[in-house]
Amino acid sequence: MVQAPAPARPALSLPPLPAYTEASPDEIRAAIAAMDPRSQGLASWNDLAPALAQSLSYMATRPAGGVALDRPGVRVTNADFMAALRQLSGLLPALDANPGLLAQRFRWLRVDTAWTGYYEPVLRASRSPAPGYTHPIYRTPPDMRVTEVAASGSGKQRMTYRVVDGPKGRVLRPYYDRAEIDAGALRGKGLELAWAADPVDVFILQVQGSGRVRFTDGSEARVLYAAQNGRPYVSIGRILKERGELPPDGVNMPAIRQWLESHPVQARELMNTNPSYVFFRMEEGGASGPLGCTGRPLTPWVSLATDRSVLPSGALVAFSTPVPQPAGGGAVTGLGLAQDTGGAIKGYRIDLFCGAGDRAAAVAGHLDAPGPAWLLLPR
Repeated sequence: MVQAPAPARPALSLPPLPAYTEASPDEIRAAIAAMDPRSQGLASWNDLAPALAQSLSYMATRPAGGVALDRPGVRVTNADFMAALRQLSGLLPALDANPGLLAQRFRWLRVDTAWTGYYEPVLRASRSPAPGYTHPIYRTPPDMRVTEVAASGSGKQRMTYRVVDGPKGRVLRPYYDRAEIDAGALRGKGLELAWAADPVDVFILQVQGSGRVRFTDGSEARVLYAAQNGRPYVSIGRILKERGELPPDGVNMPAIRQWLESHPVQARELMNTNPSYVFFRMEEGGASGPLGCTGRPLTPWVSLATDRSVLPSGALVAFSTPVPQPAGGGAVTGLGLAQDTGGAIKGYRIDLFCGAGDRAAAVAGHLDAPGPAWLLLPR
């Protein structure tokens, strides 16, 4: 996917421009001592190999001399990222017995981050409209066009629009927002992939960016991110906090869902304050798992969604993030791979892919904490 953003949490007090700093030997030793592959669902560091292969495959498609990262304190090429991944691949068989190799073979650059999580929800759905199944999951509309236009400086900005007939000829209009789509702007155009039972489930699916649908006939499929309507993402959690509906320390996905389900009349208005709308594609059976922005499968507790101007896809990251108490407490401490991104993943924020199931939903729904991350580069 280019996964849709996880629900925005209250902003942590972090500098606006991430800067990398060299980690001290003591800091590196402490980080390595805390690492535990079991916290990532791995029996051994060798079990990281399949996820690592996905990043190696992606980096093989990138121009070696291209600049992957140019930030205060660090300038890295694609070749540097590839070298780090290859270095780790060669170390995996020895890493269980000698984790100190990570200090010997890699340069550690620290960046302080805000950790959140996302997961793969499961929705009840029907392949055709039926009583109790009336909320569409849409594929990408053919009239939605995307182009890049020049922005300030030397950058480019993505423009998402539709072409309509005006009194003086054809004109460009921003693509429909959530309120317009939910009011029927796409109805009757044959774009429905499935009809879900719960509109809140559809909204959360769009927030998470991909998921599974379980059909009334017992079959399953994955719905994967395909496109987005170009409108800005607005956190309904932030809106609820600003309206006094949720306490500042109580903005999380379970609380948001409970509020929506407890206020069915106001729920639609609240969801429409987020004009962003995500479109999907369907994969029957869904054996390969959700895909990240590189077009390759994600790995629970390993794959990271990042702002690619801060941690580009292909980056190798050591990290530590607490597991929220409602999900059992503890920490996930290990090695991560930047393999995804999202519209709300900006600056320091890193979104940990938690997989599917109750624990994944609990961690993703409550995770909102500062924590360190270290970019690993070959010495």
